[in-house]
Amino acid sequence: MQQHIFNTMRGLNMIDGCNGAQVYAINPAAAGGGGGGAAGGGVGEKYLHHLQDQLKANSIRPKSHQHFQSFSQINNVNSIGLAEALAIYGLPQTDLIEPQIDPCLKFVDFVGILADAYRRLENCPQCERSGMYMEQCAIFRGLPDPKLFRKSLRLARQHAEDVHSKVVLSAWLRFERREDEFFGVSAMDCCGWTSECPKSSLISGYNPELANDPCSCSRGLEIDGDMEFEEENQECSTSISHGDGEDDDYDIWFCIGDDEVKCNRYKIASLSIPFRTMMYGGFTESRRERIYFAENGISAKAMRAAEVFSRTKSVNSFEPNVILELLSLANRFCCDEMKSACDAYLASLVDDMENAVLLIEYGLEETAYLLVAACLQVFLREIPSSMHNPNVLRLFCSSESRERLAAVGHASFVLYSFLSLIAMEQDMKSNTTVTLLERMGDCASENWQKQIAFHQLGCVMLERHEYKDARNWFEAAFEMGHVYSLVGVARAKYKRGHKYKAYKIMDSLVSDYSPSGWMYQERSLYSSGREKILDLNMATEMDPTLSYPYKYRAVTMLEEDKIGAAISEINKIIGFKVSPDCLELRAWLLISFEDYEGALRDIRAILTLDPQYMMFHGKLHGDQLVELLCRHVEQCSQAECWMQLYDRWSSVDDIGSLAVVHHMLANDPGKSLLRFRQSLLLLRLNCHKAAMRSLRMARNHAASEHERLVYEGWLLYDTGYREKAIAKAEESISIQRSFEAFFLKAYVLSETTTDSESSFYVIQLLEDALRCPSDGLRKGQALSNLASIYIDVDKLDQAVDCYINALDIKHTRAHQGLARVYHLKNQRKAAYDEMTKLIEKARYNASAYEKRSEYCDHEMAKSDLRMATRLDPLRTYPYRYRSAVLMDDHKEAEAIAELSKAIAFKLDFQLLHLRAAFHDSVNDYSSTIRDCEAALCLDPKHADTLELYQKAQEKANEQQQT
Repeated sequence: MQQHIFNTMRGLNMIDGCNGAQVYAINPAAAGGGGGGAAGGGVGEKYLHHLQDQLKANSIRPKSHQHFQSFSQINNVNSIGLAEALAIYGLPQTDLIEPQIDPCLKFVDFVGILADAYRRLENCPQCERSGMYMEQCAIFRGLPDPKLFRKSLRLARQHAEDVHSKVVLSAWLRFERREDEFFGVSAMDCCGWTSECPKSSLISGYNPELANDPCSCSRGLEIDGDMEFEEENQECSTSISHGDGEDDDYDIWFCIGDDEVKCNRYKIASLSIPFRTMMYGGFTESRRERIYFAENGISAKAMRAAEVFSRTKSVNSFEPNVILELLSLANRFCCDEMKSACDAYLASLVDDMENAVLLIEYGLEETAYLLVAACLQVFLREIPSSMHNPNVLRLFCSSESRERLAAVGHASFVLYSFLSLIAMEQDMKSNTTVTLLERMGDCASENWQKQIAFHQLGCVMLERHEYKDARNWFEAAFEMGHVYSLVGVARAKYKRGHKYKAYKIMDSLVSDYSPSGWMYQERSLYSSGREKILDLNMATEMDPTLSYPYKYRAVTMLEEDKIGAAISEINKIIGFKVSPDCLELRAWLLISFEDYEGALRDIRAILTLDPQYMMFHGKLHGDQLVELLCRHVEQCSQAECWMQLYDRWSSVDDIGSLAVVHHMLANDPGKSLLRFRQSLLLLRLNCHKAAMRSLRMARNHAASEHERLVYEGWLLYDTGYREKAIAKAEESISIQRSFEAFFLKAYVLSETTTDSESSFYVIQLLEDALRCPSDGLRKGQALSNLASIYIDVDKLDQAVDCYINALDIKHTRAHQGLARVYHLKNQRKAAYDEMTKLIEKARYNASAYEKRSEYCDHEMAKSDLRMATRLDPLRTYPYRYRSAVLMDDHKEAEAIAELSKAIAFKLDFQLLHLRAAFHDSVNDYSSTIRDCEAALCLDPKHADTLELYQKAQEKANEQQQT
């Protein structure tokens, strides 16, 4: 069977060219064409035709123009094995695994960019700080850790001055938490703190100290300032006099049709300069007691409202349609105070899509800043659903609407940047995406803004196969200083048949700049043979996080019938960086190897990461493949699944655990507990986006309020709101004492406080948690956490007891904690043995090798750390250790080079700080300052780095003076 599949593979020419991010499949209809099959009708072509004939005989027909197949029908073809049946969808090919161009900003000298951003932020005036933080957002967007981006986004909102920026950034923060997916939450609900309160966002002014405080909504108070509206029982009638209350005050009448509106000349004159000129200037109205006002399009009711406002300065009691007329009158006669009052009051009425769609036109027509802001706020907080409203799309997409928004102060780069982000996530190829990116480019004023707008337009055009336009946009981005956009220029030329020109562009890039892994990866696309392999190997050496080289090598091995080697190759990157495309490739390899259980595991993991993932170039949904594979794998009951979960969790097999949880959720999709377990596993795999989605689903399916509060607390903690997370835990405990609520509170407190008193409080919380019902998986974690706190307060014997109890319930990671206790008791051999047990039990054990290195001699430590780096090159401790050893041996250049090797693909604060210290030790103060600035851009309040930075600046100044 396997050899037959390999013969088929040999019959397909699968080398060179590239096209897409997933593992794309060959179109069987094109198998006999120029590039698909062997010349003259090879084995692969004949096999595919033979397979199609058999499938047709069994009534297997294309389901649609997308080549979907009926899996129930495929499964009925008894004469064809599963691997052969799936072959009709195509084989993994090296020419169809092309890496996507990153749509985010990417830099040749990332450290220099960070250092420059920090310097400019420290020296910029208050009014520019929000914009500087938005630039940091653009810099951090392409990094794997979303916390840096969200932190900068919060700071941009905190330092925003104008209402427009506050509205956009508040909505963006809300979107980052995907609150639109919460059941029972309205878009205009207040989350409780000022930075995201819809009412607070409509108050102009710079108040960074208040941005993270609880908003007045949470205290049940009305907002002060421009949006404060009196709720007292003041009755202001348009027909009843207020103020002086004497008819003698009225000395003029405005005649509108058959109505006469009596007014006070002086008070009407005080409304604006045009009215003052009318009342006291050289016009005939100044000498008349009756002024005919019918030709101005103002109703008598609106004029009575104007008269009342002239005395009370309030519009609170008028009907909305009267206030709209009053707004028009205020605009026509330049009554700024009255316009502001109308604007603010109308803005307070906008609380849903219906009102916003209705009032936005009035706001734009009358240039009512707050009213338009309030309408925009509803549209933005209703994202992504509002993006399907034709009225909203017309407002955001048309150039005319952009000009109208600009006229009222509501067209900005940050607005279109947010909208473009949403559009690209929904459909990168759509006309809406293109239009919004064009609007973003129209609003771009600074170089970095033009870089990202033009580069993203290039990426979208490339996806749309509009290669000429793509090249033009990439070239425009490069001209603005974005060197990475040359990758897009090369790719666009290659797609138009200019392979050599593409190669020359990338070759020049490698020669002209400090080379990076992505440069060699891209150049490899346009070369072949040994040169291609050398480039791919260099790309992996310089940046082991790039997945394309592993995928290419794996498929090449598959073509050579080395399926075991192919699986081993793709396992290398899956071991430290889990992604759907790599899991898909491994699943295909396992299917061809007839390891259906392993393939099913990987496909379940893929669907956990992306529930809508389409296998084989979009020809088949992952759920369909799961359905087919399940018929070839023994099925387990829910109880057996729990046993499997325990086994895989204890063997630190996170992908296997994910697959089991996915299987259990298929049988019980509303089980919030399982969704929560799923989120924990995803966080361990650094799949933050998928983890947050699972947490949101856990929250939505919570069976009780106290459970829902716990999940909301974890969501807040994972998005940077620790105090709010503690508050949610306390609220949950007040309703019902539960393991998860106590655990959440203890976990967050243990990370935010370090004093011994707080440690004892955390111990108490964890003990309370352990007294509550829970399963062994969670209790093992709680016992390990409790033991860790015991160590912090020098209670080592209690820590040992906790770790042993955790091991008794199969919490394998407790070996690591137990080793730490043995080490503290000067029992290094016992510590080493304990870590060896963990290495033997754990499926993914890079961290175990790293920790074991602390408990052995120098040579053994070096060996363990080499293994840790080979298994997971993203772990930074091995680089720091090796560089420290080199420094001790007075090999300063080698030590710095060791750190630089890691910094090139992982911007880590500790690595930057340590390299700065090494530069300082060799009196290279300019490099010290640069690395300190880059580190401080990541963590501006780190005391040791600030101290090193200040000393380096002083020494650099002394050097310049001598």
